[in-house]
Amino acid sequence: MLIDIGANLTHPSFAHDVSAVVARAIAAGVGQIILTGTTVAISQQALALARSLAPAHPACLFTTAGIHPHHAVDFDPAADAALRALLQEPEVRAVGETGLDYNRDFSPRPRQRQAFEAQLAIAVVVGKPLFLHERDAHDDFVGILDSFSARTAPVVVHCFSGTKAELFAYLDRDCFIGITGWVCDERRGQGLRELVRHIPANRLLVETDAPFLLPHTVRPRPADPRRNEPMYLPQVVETLARERGEPVSVTAENSTTAARVFFGLAG
Repeated sequence: MLIDIGANLTHPSFAHDVSAVVARAIAAGVGQIILTGTTVAISQQALALARSLAPAHPACLFTTAGIHPHHAVDFDPAADAALRALLQEPEVRAVGETGLDYNRDFSPRPRQRQAFEAQLAIAVVVGKPLFLHERDAHDDFVGILDSFSARTAPVVVHCFSGTKAELFAYLDRDCFIGITGWVCDERRGQGLRELVRHIPANRLLVETDAPFLLPHTVRPRPADPRRNEPMYLPQVVETLARERGEPVSVTAENSTTAARVFFGLAG
């Protein structure tokens, strides 16, 4: 069984068939999915979705709760309180998605840093792991992370596509690393493929980031080539196994074990 540690199933593109999407994932060997929260509203929607699908898909869907750096301007005392309340729920397994994004700067950088620090503080209180985003902000990101590192639970840097130096900086800080279908992109994923062999087996997590980042190795191409689904997670695992020089079954088993440890999921 595989575990997709990051899927945006609250995205509007899934509104008409989300239960079928989950069923297809299970049929493809993806037994558990973590739904990503990126705002207070989406975090609440993710929890409601996980609960609504639980009768049909028991022990399958879990969530995170957080505010993405794109939405950092929305972080205020009310948002802080709402996230703390959500994180008391048993289905909500991690704080995030939070972090820094200096590539698009949809929120001013000072507000991003403020929201990131505030959510790290929440993680200290609730004792749940952190689901983090970093893009073109490595130095500030690790600087803020270091100021909390002795007090927070485990950290995953999700959707990693950075440099070797950045990867080793995260591994030196005992971070878990989330790998998506980016690794399957023949051109853009070349640098990442050269790095994945350096990720320890107990730190490697896999994710689709659905509906984004459809693996280019999917054949036949889906009817909607713009929509990724959790059922395509095996494509990521197969590419990782090849680049790591190990059987697919080994990569699958190790990533699942690491995800269970990280999110506190039962086997």
